[in-house]
Amino acid sequence: MNSEKIILFDGVCNLCNSTVQKVIENDAKNQFKFASLQSEFGQKFLENNHLSKDEFNSMILVDGEKFYTRSDAALRIGKELKGLYKLSGLLFAFPKFIRNSVYDFVSRNRYKWFGKQESCWLPTPELKEKFIQ
Repeated sequence: MNSEKIILFDGVCNLCNSTVQKVIENDAKNQFKFASLQSEFGQKFLENNHLSKDEFNSMILVDGEKFYTRSDAALRIGKELKGLYKLSGLLFAFPKFIRNSVYDFVSRNRYKWFGKQESCWLPTPELKEKFIQ
């Protein structure tokens, strides 16, 4: 069964935006939709799930009634993609505290290493249907 999954991401983060573009390119099943954490949809999701509406330090994967954050989200997304990204599922073998420590380290430094934009990235007209406002 091909269920739609929603990826919430920091819309001003260059690393996050390039990750979204890689997911789009490698989503052979066309199962992912996207919304920035800053969007109305993203803010409502954060509020409804008692998560910070101001600190966007984790990508979130919404899969039906469940949602995943940090390394759980990243690895679950990766294993659904085509090519070598599928191998990311093997990283679940590492304890969660180690995976999340690495994730948090990258998250804390992402603006310094990759930069950020003044406003959220806007999809091209061809990709607009993949994004939730």
